[in-house]
Amino acid sequence: MEIRVSGHQVETGDALKDHVDTRLQGMAEKYFSRAISAQVTFGQGPNGGFSCDIVAHVMQGLVLKGRHDAPDAHLAFDGAAEKIEKQLRRYMRRLKDRNAGQAQALAENGAYDNLDNAGYTLFAERIGEDEEHDAPLIIAETRVDVPDATVSDAVMMLDLRNTNALLFKNSGTGSYNMVYRRGDGTIGWVEPQRAG
Repeated sequence: MEIRVSGHQVETGDALKDHVDTRLQGMAEKYFSRAISAQVTFGQGPNGGFSCDIVAHVMQGLVLKGRHDAPDAHLAFDGAAEKIEKQLRRYMRRLKDRNAGQAQALAENGAYDNLDNAGYTLFAERIGEDEEHDAPLIIAETRVDVPDATVSDAVMMLDLRNTNALLFKNSGTGSYNMVYRRGDGTIGWVEPQRAG
C-alpha cells in the first residue's frame, strides 16, 4: 500500500513516518491484501497540540476517513487510525453478515465504483452583511454520483463515508431514497410515497 505522510506547518520526522507506515501496513494486511493508498496529514491542533487526518483508499470505491486531535503527534495518529480500524471492522462484519455471493456480485458489477469522485464548490462567504434574507444563503454545492444500492448497502456507505446523509437510488424500487444520521445516533430512511 502506498502511504504518503505530510505535515501542514508541522515537521514529520522519520520516527513518526515509520510509526504511521507500520500501523497502516498492518491494518492493510489484516483486512485487505490489496489496499490502494493512504494519505496522512498532520497539522496544528487546538491548544498547541496536533491534529491528524487519514484518508485511506482501501479498494476501488471504498474511502475511509478518520481525524483525531491530541497533545502529541503519535497520539493524534493513533486516535485517527483507531477510527479507521473501527470502520474497517464494521465493514468486514457487515460483509460477513450478508450473503457472500451477493456482495461479490455487487463488487464485480461495479456497484461501489466512483463513490469518491465528488466535486465540491465553496462560494465566497459574506461576513458582516446586515441585510435580512428570507432564506439562508447557499454557501456550498456538492456534485456526486448517486449510487444504485439496497437500503442496507446505503447505510454501510453512509458509515464508510463518515457523512450525515446519503442520497441513493433504491435498487429494489428504482426510486430515489435518502438515509441520514439522526441526532440520537440512529439511522433515518426517507422513501418517497408511491403514487397509487
